[in-house]
Amino acid sequence: MYKIDANDISAKDNYKILSGSVIPRPIAFVSSISLENQVVNAAPFSFFNVVSSNPPLLSISVQRINGEMKDTARNITNSKEFVIHLSDESIIEEINKTAASLPQDESELEQTSLSLVDSEKISVPGIREAKIRFECRLEQHLTFANDHNEETTDLIIGRVLCYHLHNQVYDPANGYILSEHLAPVCRLAGNDYAALGKKFTIERPL
Repeated sequence: MYKIDANDISAKDNYKILSGSVIPRPIAFVSSISLENQVVNAAPFSFFNVVSSNPPLLSISVQRINGEMKDTARNITNSKEFVIHLSDESIIEEINKTAASLPQDESELEQTSLSLVDSEKISVPGIREAKIRFECRLEQHLTFANDHNEETTDLIIGRVLCYHLHNQVYDPANGYILSEHLAPVCRLAGNDYAALGKKFTIERPL
């Protein structure tokens, strides 16, 4: 067994170990809007998960580039609104196109075949083709710095205001999401992704 002190390796090597170990990770496809020019930004993030169901909270972690906030984090902290979409097999190729770095006044969606749809509770539009989307309001914004006191990370916690669930993936009688019809895509390390694999059941002890 290798023993590695996290303080003895670079930020890049820490990233490689963490992103390669904490797998699979769901992928949040996030739309936000710039208050300066009203451009709709869309980008994928795999440092993403549920924080709480009561209240309904989701988190995304956005890594900065040379200390500069990414458009998504800047837009969310300014407008306090955003939409999180679940990434699935039918749209993952288009989502991947939005990972390209573009100027702030250009929308990544112009590189794709994806289309916008109005939200119910917020001004930020969602992505029509996504099977699940969550309209969110900013609940909390936290920043984290490295050992050199350089801010490197924006942690965004959003409160879900409205769910949009395609009828193929939602069972209204029981309130369940039908994961086999959602066909979610997860992130591994590097350029690797995975689809939902073998499913099994283990009952909790009483």
